[in-house]
Amino acid sequence: MAPAALTAFTRELDQAADQSRRGSDPAPLQRFIAQWAVYVHIQRQPALAAAFRHWEDSAESGDAAHARQAASEIGRVLDQAHAAVGLTSR
Repeated sequence: MAPAALTAFTRELDQAADQSRRGSDPAPLQRFIAQWAVYVHIQRQPALAAAFRHWEDSAESGDAAHARQAASEIGRVLDQAHAAVGLTSR
């Protein structure tokens, strides 16, 4: 995991654990694990991680056509990552 993501990881883990305890429901922790499994899968592949960051930045460009293309590419990467870690849908 990228060191810069450690703060978000810890915060989101704490939130998911609190929600699970309060509701006696494992779903928040399951969502947390799935989200971070996808993140780690992408980050472990430097070229894919760079492309993902590029498309995230492009989505904020302000140009609607470019933002649509970026959203499509982000969705494609996420779909592939979900499948790679054994998740069928996001």
